[in-house]
Amino acid sequence: MKAFEFNNVSFIRDKKTLLNNVNWSVGTSENWAILGLNGAGKTLLLQLICGYLWPSQGRLEVLDQVFGQASIPELQRRIGWVSTALQYRMKNWETAEKIVLSGKFASIGIYQHYTDAELEQAKTILKNAGGETLIGKKYEVLSQGERQLVLISRALMTNPELLILDEPCNGLDLFAREKLLSQIQNIAKQKNHPTLLYVTHHTEEILPCFNHLMLLKDGQIFAKGTQSELFNEETFADFYAEPIQIIPLKDKRFAVYPI
Repeated sequence: MKAFEFNNVSFIRDKKTLLNNVNWSVGTSENWAILGLNGAGKTLLLQLICGYLWPSQGRLEVLDQVFGQASIPELQRRIGWVSTALQYRMKNWETAEKIVLSGKFASIGIYQHYTDAELEQAKTILKNAGGETLIGKKYEVLSQGERQLVLISRALMTNPELLILDEPCNGLDLFAREKLLSQIQNIAKQKNHPTLLYVTHHTEEILPCFNHLMLLKDGQIFAKGTQSELFNEETFADFYAEPIQIIPLKDKRFAVYPI
């Protein structure tokens, strides 16, 4: 089964082509990292996948639903999307587990009746994501990295089939970043985890669990394939149009620096 498939998809706004002829297929057993500079079109690509925007041209199928024939609200409930911007919409007085639980209702805050079993489920998801020590703590006292972990757990509350992590390490210091990345790696190891998409500017954040990589440049796919196929100096020098060097890091990760 495919998580999604783009066939000759373009997105045009004000007569300007912002995404051009995208062809990209992702299987449900694959985890992908998307790498691109500012203005490459990464956010537009995510908005198309989630149904917040529609293709101007081409065919897009997400979780077996074809755009133009699908119920977008129902599709969106099958997708989790975590971004730093979501942090600032949460209620500061809510506990971490209540923030996680709110994901079940797709609401900011909880206004519906919930059962003890549903609250325990939220706690279990938070524990499994590495956030056991956050249970009972108010959102306002959590660090930015802890808040991101809570939001990832919130997205998992609905058991999504596709989980999008949109630059989740933005604003984190070195140690908070590494802790969050370790927790994401652990989520990827869990049985029946959702298909993962990780969007970033920074190659050193691309974990081994993201077995596929897509390079997006100026609204077009520059290259796509496995990490082992693309992580080389020739490909990245062409991608950035600048001389670069690749520095191996621990745990099969790599950093790219200009020469």
